Parts: sequence; C-alpha cells; structure tokens
Amino acid sequence: MSLQDPPAPAKPRAVLAVVLLSVFSFALLQSLINPVLPQLQQDLQTTQALVTWVITAFLLSASVFTPILGRLGDRYGKDRMLVLALTALAVGSLVSAVAPDISWMIVGRIVQGIGGSVLPLSFGIIRDEVPRDRVPSAIGLASALTAVGGGVGIVLAGPLTDALGLRALFWIPLGITTAAALAARLVVPPSPSRSEGSISWSSSVLMAGWLLTLLVPLTQASKWGWSSGRVIGLLIASVVMAAAWGVTESRSASPLVDMRMLRIPAIWTTNLVSLLLGTGLFAVFGFMPAFLQSPQGSGYGFDASVTEAGLLLLPMTVAMFAAGLLSVRVTKLLGARIVLTSAAVLNVVALAMLAFQHDHMWQVVIAMWLLGISFGGAVATMSNVIVAAVRPDQTGIANGVNANVRTIGGAVGAALMGGVLSANLGDAGLPTENGYIYGFAILGLAALGSVFAALRVPKRDKAPVPVPQPS
Repeated sequence: MSLQDPPAPAKPRAVLAVVLLSVFSFALLQSLINPVLPQLQQDLQTTQALVTWVITAFLLSASVFTPILGRLGDRYGKDRMLVLALTALAVGSLVSAVAPDISWMIVGRIVQGIGGSVLPLSFGIIRDEVPRDRVPSAIGLASALTAVGGGVGIVLAGPLTDALGLRALFWIPLGITTAAALAARLVVPPSPSRSEGSISWSSSVLMAGWLLTLLVPLTQASKWGWSSGRVIGLLIASVVMAAAWGVTESRSASPLVDMRMLRIPAIWTTNLVSLLLGTGLFAVFGFMPAFLQSPQGSGYGFDASVTEAGLLLLPMTVAMFAAGLLSVRVTKLLGARIVLTSAAVLNVVALAMLAFQHDHMWQVVIAMWLLGISFGGAVATMSNVIVAAVRPDQTGIANGVNANVRTIGGAVGAALMGGVLSANLGDAGLPTENGYIYGFAILGLAALGSVFAALRVPKRDKAPVPVPQPS
C-alpha cells in the first residue's frame, strides 16, 4: 500500500492501543520501586547510599538515551526504536528480577533507562498514524495514561510486595513490556516520515557527557557536600561539555538536536515550564511516601504503611488522568498559554499547602489532588504544543528533549529536597518537620518560576512556524 492510500479503519485504533500499552508499561515500571527502597535495601543487604542508585542509575540512563533514541527514531523509524526501547525495558527488568546483589540491580536499572524514550517515540507514532483531527486527544490520552501508570505503580507497590515478594515488582513489568514489544513489532507500521543525514555520534557523546556530569553531582550532593571538590569539578565539566556540545550541534550538517528548533518560542517556553514543573513533581513522588510513613511522634506524618501511603497518593493519579483528558478541550477553548499558566499556579498552591498546611490528612490529599490536576493538564498540553510546532520528522527528538528537561528538573528538585532534609535531621535520624517545610517551600519557589515561563508561551493565534527543512 502506498503512503497516499488511506489506512484500514481499524489500523489507527490498533496502533493507538499498542502505543498506550507501551506508555503504561513504562510509567508503571518507573514508579513501582520508589515506595519500597527500604525493603529493597534489606533484600540486597546493601547500604542506603548504594540503594538510592537504583533510582539514580535509571534517571541518568533515561536522561542520556531519551533524546538519542528520539533522534534515531526520527532518522531510522519510530517503530523500530519503540520496539528497541520496550525490549530494553524487558531485558532490564529480567536482570533486576534475578539480580543477586546491588551491582547487578543497578545494571538492570541502567538497561531499563534506555526505555525512557518510549514516551517521545509514542507521540511521534501518534502523529504519523492517527488521523490529524484526533492527534491532540490521542496525545492527551497518552499523557494522562503516563500519570495513571505512575500512580498505579505507587499504589500497587505495597500490595504486590506483600503478596508476591519484592522481585514481583520486576517480573510483572517484564511480562507487560514483553507483550508491548511484540505488539509493537506486529502492529506499528514503518514511519512514513524520516529525517535525512547521519547521526552525529560525537554530539551524542558530548551530550551524554554533560548530562552525566550535571546529574551525578545533583543527585549525590547531599552525600558529598555541595562545596566538595567532586561536586564543583563535575559541574564545571558539565558546563564545558555543554558549551562544546552546543558548538558542535550548531556546526553539524545533521545535528542530534537542531539548535534552531530549540529557539522556536513554543519549544523553549514549554521546555522551561517542563523543567520547573518537573522540579516539584519528582521530588514529591520521591519524598511523599516517606513523609506519610513517618511516625506522628516526629511532629508530622501519619504512621502510614507502604500500601496506605500509596492509597493516599491515589487522588493525585486520578486527577492527573482526568486533567490530561480534559486539557485538550480546554486548550481548544482558552489556548495553551492560559492552560499552562493555570497549571503552574495550581502547582504553586499545592506545594505551598504541603509546606505549611500538612497537619491533617485531608490537607495532604487536597494538595496532592491539585498537584495531579496541574501536572496532568500541563504534560498533555505541552506535548501537543510541541507536536504542532515542529516538522513530523522532528517530533521524536523534540518530545525527547522536553521529557529530558523534565527529568533534569526532577533531579534538581530531588537533590534540593534531599539536601534540605539531610541538613535537618532529628535525634531519631528522621528529618524534622522544618526540613519538609523548607524543602517544599523551596520547590514552591521554583514552581513560581514556571508561572512566569508559562506566560511566555505563544498565544494560539500566533502559532510558531516550524523551522524549514535544511537543504
């Protein structure tokens, strides 16, 4: 069948179903581990410092591979890269499931991080295969399902561990991602639009270098000390390599990331919003379970179990899903700028509540509900803004960069929160209430920056013109 022939009626639905399964499997795997890190530390007989690398290794790997596979998808086919990303998730899950010690567990998580490109690749496939008038709603659904998978992972972590053991948190995602990879191989057709030129591997190495030297000190600063030589040296190295990467990309005939694309107003503003929103959300995902599980004798917390803590975060998951679905219609009525600004304001309010109004469980639930509305609506809206602003062959890398920026923001937020809590420990070794107050307040200040960034997003009647195809 030629590219001009209309697809069979069932084809877009089948492709969308596979894409949604892929997105859900990645989101589920991403969040299952966070609530059970203490139990995983005991199971692997390791230290708290090493067990945090189960999260950090995944974060670093995803940061490096997400934009690379996004670009490879634009060049060689999003369908092929989606199968590769899902296969990496499955292989990494297998390695982690049978890991005899912390070293192999970290290796498994690094392999899983390659699957971080599932989301941008999925958005690109939706743009290629779904009828144009249904693309915004399909992307909104995929974005909402990202939130659902993340929330379901947090909620299920406790019951699955109690019923089947810790390693079930890897065996179950292994089965889902394997099924998704097979379905993608059979159902998703070859990409109709591809970028020209070869991949600049020198740019890939430089990008990986500056991301690693940025994220490692940010995630380890609370242990090494912000003024330590390792932190300062790595941050300086990151700046140098980032500058070299920018120069290399600007001069490349086939850049990994087109610098002209990043200068499109719709792109740089949404990336800035993504960075600052991610700062708060990832920190809340990482630290709220511990906050909820803390004994009330510490001056805060609710003595919640792992399962109860997950259920308390369930309203946020529901709100994310609903907001992601509704954001498409609201954006059509009001425009992306108003939706993103409103989401950013809700994010500030939610973090302020967590900082200063957390004595009662209902206060925390409301704050998490507001945070879910904020993030669910923002992610779906940002994805649609980006898809509308770039050429079809740039969809994967553009969304990959946006997801990566959000990950970097999450690393910054988690590092800031971890550093503040480590500096405010009580006699029992638990963070004091002031530690959480200061931490959430700092995240709220970062969220305030996202409000000003959202106000710079172009109006819908002044939609950006995609950069031209280079000759």
